[in-house]
Amino acid sequence: MAKARVYYECQECGRRSPRHMGKCPQCGEYNTMIEVVEEPEVAAVAARASSRPRTQPQRLGDITSDAGERYPVPVEEMARVLGGGLVPGSVVLVGGDPGIGKSTLLLQLAALMEPYAGPVLYVSGEESERQIKMRAERLGLAPQEVFLVTETELGAILAHVEDVKPRMLIVDSIQTTYFEGKASAAGSVSQVRECASALRELAKNTGVAVFLVGHVTKEGVIAGPRVLEHIVDTVLYLEGDRFQAYRLLRSVKNRFGATSEVGVFEMRDRGLVEITNPSEVFIAEREINAPGSAIAVTLEGTRPLLVEVQALASQTVYPNPRRTANGVDFNRLLLITAVLSKRLGMRLFEKDIFVNVISGLKIDEPASDLATAVAIASSMWEVPVPADMAFVGELGLSGELRAVSQTAMRIREAAKLGFKRVMVPKTTRSEDLGKIDAEIIRVRSIATALEIALPGERRD
Repeated sequence: MAKARVYYECQECGRRSPRHMGKCPQCGEYNTMIEVVEEPEVAAVAARASSRPRTQPQRLGDITSDAGERYPVPVEEMARVLGGGLVPGSVVLVGGDPGIGKSTLLLQLAALMEPYAGPVLYVSGEESERQIKMRAERLGLAPQEVFLVTETELGAILAHVEDVKPRMLIVDSIQTTYFEGKASAAGSVSQVRECASALRELAKNTGVAVFLVGHVTKEGVIAGPRVLEHIVDTVLYLEGDRFQAYRLLRSVKNRFGATSEVGVFEMRDRGLVEITNPSEVFIAEREINAPGSAIAVTLEGTRPLLVEVQALASQTVYPNPRRTANGVDFNRLLLITAVLSKRLGMRLFEKDIFVNVISGLKIDEPASDLATAVAIASSMWEVPVPADMAFVGELGLSGELRAVSQTAMRIREAAKLGFKRVMVPKTTRSEDLGKIDAEIIRVRSIATALEIALPGERRD
């Protein structure tokens, strides 16, 4: 009798090894090698199946694209992130921190999509049908063609799909789903890979749109193997501060639309409500003529957003001054403070610097450097920034300001919300701006920018 095959598989990257290792040589993570026992019968069946072709090559010209066949999504912010609608046969992975609202969002989507797509099957491996029913009642949802089932075994889930014949399938979550043919536990690399691949094959063969809920690690990435994100068509992250009401649904991968698109929602008593004009909401509570506040015009995907960047520079009581960044990249904050100290002679080495982006948003792009630098200087000198001025620009190490992409789109968004002046780098090409109903202030360096934005008497 053939013996079972025993190997060790990394739970982070999927590397296999014949022996146990404390540190994975591929991803460098510790204590991630898990023993996997593979029965010889299962391996033989898999080998035979893989040797038989199940498809036939077709000429490219004979294949129909079906580009216009999308299910309409009645939630505008969700439709934006998905690329304009839900593509039949697509596989969408939705990740996010625990309690951020993933299950709530998908339950709302299931209820709203039922009139457009048809029957929806919601498979939960973490909650009972009664719990999901209670959430639906709390959210005011009463769909007729949304079916609920509690199941974690892949074969049983596929059997339920065969019986219900849904047009949309939600699996919550992929880490709790397992295949009986694998000896490893649910959530392991082999199980996640096997289950995700089977659900992808289901979607491509039947046209069922599949949504997978994925847990995230403490680093904020989808738990399990990285191959999971390669298997699916679209990867969405639901982001936000649990102590804030706003949630950002960010697309980091989309085979049917633009990446880095963002949908904005607000968590209320009756679930997630879309915010169709987030810029207006983000700056609605801004205090006029308050030192340490500046408006940055950022770009999320193809959408410009106006956000308020607040800074506070206070005298330190510690030997080493503190640098605290909430909503901006910490390394960018260190760069900005270093440039202000070196090029402008600001005594920031004796100041604690706190930078915060209002509403719990996170800004990753360097286009917000100018607004952050102006906010820090405004707090340092106790000089307020003009209320009708917004800022766009990347800060270089020599103190120069560098142009960023889609400047015209950013300026138009600022002008639409009532800002009369927008400060941009001098290197921004004029032909890219066109006709804009706002004064464009071109500056070459951060020193010139601060002279214009913060006039009057300054105090350190």
